[in-house]
Amino acid sequence: MLPTRSLIAGALMALAAGAASAQTPAAAAAPAAMPAPAAAPAPVAAPPVVAAGDVVDTLKASGQFTLFLKATDATNLTGFLKANKVETVFAPSDAAFAALPAGELARLMAPANRAELQKLLIYHMINASVPSSEFKGAQRQARTMAGLPVELDGGEMLMVNDAMIVQADIMATNGVIHVINKVLSPATAPAPTAN
Repeated sequence: MLPTRSLIAGALMALAAGAASAQTPAAAAAPAAMPAPAAAPAPVAAPPVVAAGDVVDTLKASGQFTLFLKATDATNLTGFLKANKVETVFAPSDAAFAALPAGELARLMAPANRAELQKLLIYHMINASVPSSEFKGAQRQARTMAGLPVELDGGEMLMVNDAMIVQADIMATNGVIHVINKVLSPATAPAPTAN
């Protein structure tokens, strides 16, 4: 009887060991490789602006200045920009307008604020041709059509006030366009200098 009990005990231990090993799946011994996270898409750079006639036609052809042109239409400045013979326009892209504080663009576009919007727009315009060669490697001011100056910085990175000129010297038939990455504010115009 003793050998039978030993055999039964041995069989039960073997079954228990087999059941224990069956509960530990082979996959748990080696963790599965996690898939690599997908890389974030690189930001798409806006295509360069190419001269296509006068200042207004060039901005329209680009397709990147719909908000600026909507604002010039609302303030009756589009015809003025087309008729003006020589001008410089610091043109904020649609992305620059989108970066305004929430609700600011809608506030400016409201009919009650057209005078403020017009002043803001003409602060982006100079009644003369100012290519970047006139301020490259230097700092100078230029008087805008709003009667307030802008600070032109021709250092390592071309700037107007605190906006970066992302594309300079687009030579339209009636002026120069400099594409900027920020909407300029007449409220933060620099103090005029003697020169």
